[in-house]
Amino acid sequence: MSRKVSARIPASTTNLGPGFDVLGLALKLYSTVTLETTGSSSEVVVSGVDVDKIPSTPEHIAFQAVQSVFQRSGVQQPKGLKLSIANGIPAIRGLGGSGTAILGGLLTANVLCGNPFSYSELLNFATAMEGHPDNVAASLYGGMVISVQEGEHIHTIQLECDPTLHVVLAIPEFTLSTQKARNILPKTVDFADAIYNISRSSLLVACIATGKLEMLSVAMKDKLHQPYRSTLIPGFDDVVDAATDAGAVSIALSGAGPTIAAYCLNNMDAVGNRMRDVFKRHNIPCKIQVIGADLEGAKVWSNGDESPK
Repeated sequence: MSRKVSARIPASTTNLGPGFDVLGLALKLYSTVTLETTGSSSEVVVSGVDVDKIPSTPEHIAFQAVQSVFQRSGVQQPKGLKLSIANGIPAIRGLGGSGTAILGGLLTANVLCGNPFSYSELLNFATAMEGHPDNVAASLYGGMVISVQEGEHIHTIQLECDPTLHVVLAIPEFTLSTQKARNILPKTVDFADAIYNISRSSLLVACIATGKLEMLSVAMKDKLHQPYRSTLIPGFDDVVDAATDAGAVSIALSGAGPTIAAYCLNNMDAVGNRMRDVFKRHNIPCKIQVIGADLEGAKVWSNGDESPK
């Protein structure tokens, strides 16, 4: 049995406009979770980005994920476990930070327990904890992942993305909880709006599968959640207009927000600068990051290895 295991998990941007709770894209932005036996009391140590927003106690969701693996596997949990999280993902900004933490706990504990569970099973566990599969599926497998939930089982298909597609993230300094962003959504939707989103999300998957990225400008439009959630983000419409004018192919909320993701084939710096300037006019500081899609997903290594293979 391994005594020290680490996992590097990519962030994710989800929904991608119309694919609400279904579509996710892994990003080259990472957190690393390390689980080791100590023989003493259990502890959680958090370092990196936004540590003031992340609990450093066994109530952390990653540690809960660790405990769930031991319980499900029937392996006795060691007396002392140290869970270290090197966080590289802005917290509560719509970039899948909670999903990466859950996966980090599940993946590392699974190795400590002797790998009793497949990745498919771990995805089912992660979805049960997260509440929806889009973030965790993308972060686990990499690329763009389409997820369908049937009972307690998640069906997925992974698509690789054209490397010319870049994502410009405008990450505001304020946070927005997923619960608040869900509470603002209507309880029912118009039939025509449902058809609108089905057509766009289908086109979006086809765009990625065929490399016809120029059609993302049509494929990423949405009527189910962004018209409501955008009201929680000052300057949203102005930021979208500015990014489009600067050359972005398409723009969408990242997950529940408040991060806004602009999808570009070129002019990434100009797009990012314009987005930052518009947020500034609305008195909102933001950080700009230009990144590509992660195509490898989560990586796990143990003991003497110092980095993922």
